[in-house]
Amino acid sequence: MRTYSAKPSEIEKKWWIIDADGLVLGRLATVVAMYLRGKHKTTFTPHMDCGDNIVIVNAEKVRLTGSKRTAKTYYWHTGYPGGIKSRTADKILDGEYPERVIQKAVQRMINRGPLGRVQMGNLKVYGGSEHPHEAQQPEVLDVGAMNSKNKR
Repeated sequence: MRTYSAKPSEIEKKWWIIDADGLVLGRLATVVAMYLRGKHKTTFTPHMDCGDNIVIVNAEKVRLTGSKRTAKTYYWHTGYPGGIKSRTADKILDGEYPERVIQKAVQRMINRGPLGRVQMGNLKVYGGSEHPHEAQQPEVLDVGAMNSKNKR
C-alpha cells in the first residue's frame, strides 16, 4: 500500500465561521490550528496547504481561565537597547485590536516557515459580530459543543 499525497488540484477548501463568545482561548486556538493545518481531513498532506479557511467573530468576548486575563503578558522588543515592551491580555482585549490575542495564540501553534505563513493567511479574525465573508457561505463550526470544557 502506498502513502497518499494530495496534489494541489485535489485539495478542497471549505469556509468555517466560529463565534468566539464565551469560548476558552487555548481550546479555541487548538481547534482552529488543526483546521487551518488540515489535520481533520483524511487527505491531510504535511507539505501542502490542505487546511480550510476560518472566520472568527466576537474575538473580544473570548474567555481566559483563572487569572490569565490580568497575569498573561505579551512581550516584544523594539530592537533598541533596553527596548523590551510588554502588555497584558486584558489591555489587548479591551483595546483597539482584541483579535490579536486569538491570532497570536493560533500563530504559536502553527509551523514557523513559508507554509505556516500561508496557513495563517487563511485565518480571519474580527472583534465584532460583523464580517465581510458572507459571499463564501461559511458553515458554522460549534467549538463549544465539541467539549463541555471549551465554553465558560
